[in-house]
Amino acid sequence: MSTTDEIKARIDIVDLVTEAGVKLRKTGRNYTGFCPFHTNKRTPAFVVWPDTGTWRCFGECNEGGDIFKFLMKKEGLEFKDALQKLADRAGVKVESYQRETPVQKEAYQRLRDLLEDAIIFYRNHLLDHKEVLAYLHEKRALTDSTIEAFGLGYAPNSWDAALKHFTAKGYSQQDLIDAGIATERESDSRTSSSESRVYDRFRHRIMIPIRDEAGRMAGFGARIVDPTDIPKFLNSPETPIFTKGRLLYGLDRARKTIRTVDQAVIVEGYLDVIALHQAGYENVVSPMGTALTEDQLRLLKKSTRRIVLALDPDTAGQKAVLHGLDTARSAMDREGEFGFDARGLLRNEARLQADLRVASMPDGLDPDELVARSREEWKQLIENAKPIVTHVMETLAVGRDLKDPKVKNQIASQILPLIEDLPNAPERDTYRQQLARMLKVDEGALAGAQAQAPRTRRPRTVKQANIPEPPDVSVSISSSRKVEEYIIAVLLRKPELLYRLDRFLQQYGLARLSAEDFDYTDYQLLFDLIHAAVEQDQTEHHDFVIESLPESLRSLSAELLAQTVKLDSLEEKLLAELLRGVKRIRDDATNEKIIQYKFLQEDAQENDDLKTATLYQGEVLKLTKLKRVIDELDRKMSLKRLE
Repeated sequence: MSTTDEIKARIDIVDLVTEAGVKLRKTGRNYTGFCPFHTNKRTPAFVVWPDTGTWRCFGECNEGGDIFKFLMKKEGLEFKDALQKLADRAGVKVESYQRETPVQKEAYQRLRDLLEDAIIFYRNHLLDHKEVLAYLHEKRALTDSTIEAFGLGYAPNSWDAALKHFTAKGYSQQDLIDAGIATERESDSRTSSSESRVYDRFRHRIMIPIRDEAGRMAGFGARIVDPTDIPKFLNSPETPIFTKGRLLYGLDRARKTIRTVDQAVIVEGYLDVIALHQAGYENVVSPMGTALTEDQLRLLKKSTRRIVLALDPDTAGQKAVLHGLDTARSAMDREGEFGFDARGLLRNEARLQADLRVASMPDGLDPDELVARSREEWKQLIENAKPIVTHVMETLAVGRDLKDPKVKNQIASQILPLIEDLPNAPERDTYRQQLARMLKVDEGALAGAQAQAPRTRRPRTVKQANIPEPPDVSVSISSSRKVEEYIIAVLLRKPELLYRLDRFLQQYGLARLSAEDFDYTDYQLLFDLIHAAVEQDQTEHHDFVIESLPESLRSLSAELLAQTVKLDSLEEKLLAELLRGVKRIRDDATNEKIIQYKFLQEDAQENDDLKTATLYQGEVLKLTKLKRVIDELDRKMSLKRLE
């Protein structure tokens, strides 16, 4: 893989464009917005295609390109500078990769051609092997059309059947080794001939072709026929075109459906994927038996941010208990063993802004067995998938005596570090409450246990003057959430009030309302829709919001609108209430930041870092001045009648 391909695979173009200040709106599978390269505030002629990682302006610019072209044009960079900047962002070392030369491309295509020929070779042997064919038909309930569609085959029980077949067709032994079809034994003093050291890698196995997301052949997965053979699954080795951690089995066939239903489901086995596709659930992929990687999640994120891990109870639950949850487990990287690293998944979820959930198979069934028993049961299982923390919490509680204080302490000590890793304060608060209810303890007891436990530091974003942003602190759902809920509910009903609200805030020396004023993600998303509604002039504001609502927010929006059916008809009163609501949430947020910066200032002073302590002190002073402006809002409102 070339440097540019590696970087493109790791960077989401939607994130890059959004971070550059372009507000994008999802329209079908693509995104549109106003072009950042010329003045135009009426027609959103800028389009981003996440599938291909490209963009184009259909307006005045009439230009387009990939992530490199976007950064070059946005920041006025040469290609090499844009390459280095994006490489740093993606965590790619430029010097460790080389651009594909025409010779390399030809060599890679030769490997893919060889693998395509291998599909035919293995398929012919499957048709001749009635026992394996019967296994696929009877035990796995696969139809002939499914077997053909997925290119299933059989590697004969021979050390050199493939070797002889392909060398006779003009391929060299090195070609077969490079493609992963053959392997080479270590040098042995008992072996005199170099040819005798090369032999078929796959023998007496069901062969499953693996393609990349573009549908190009990359390698094979091979399942045992003889139950005494090991390992149960054997993949192609790492080759120039096969890197297991950057591939997802079935993605080439599932990608269109994943975009359509806006959800991807991850299962463990190849045959699970095939059986579910045959049953009509075509948004299913597999990481091929190993720990789910961030690169694989990035591949899915191009099509959806809603991902469900449908894992059997042993993998998703018991191993999480047996191996512990504090560290990533290297044992999970072994061939054929799926890794459930709760902490790693939560970090990836936050970093990629995804929604990761877990669904456990009932009755010890595999996914293919469950869908064979009931297609509707599979659908319900996925719909009822739970957040990772909830899943682990419930798994740890299975079969345990929750009345035993020691058991309570053991479970809490494993769950609290996961909760503290979450970057969102409301989520942390919610899960603490959920854990307290499950263990039937006071939430204050969990707070005490958390204070005694060693804490891990979360990465902090650096803002002005290189000052770290203070860590999030928990907020009360019964207070802040209700205030945010009221503001969004009123604006959802009457989006046009946002103009007047912003004008009054600015008159009182405060910034306009923004999504950053809300702690809760759903309210942030709804505010963005409301803001977009009042920015456009083609559709009535309220209708624009309702028509633009994603499916995930429709239920919440209906609840909020139901609360505002009997709003006060006097807009002046509504504006006064909105202003007080904004004052409340900003006052809370400012107080929290002041407290945190004071703690950081004290830490810096104790470490004799006077320069940093002075910077923190300056931030405290700025926030204190802002707090005074916020606190003056009530007095100013009483003195000045709202217009």
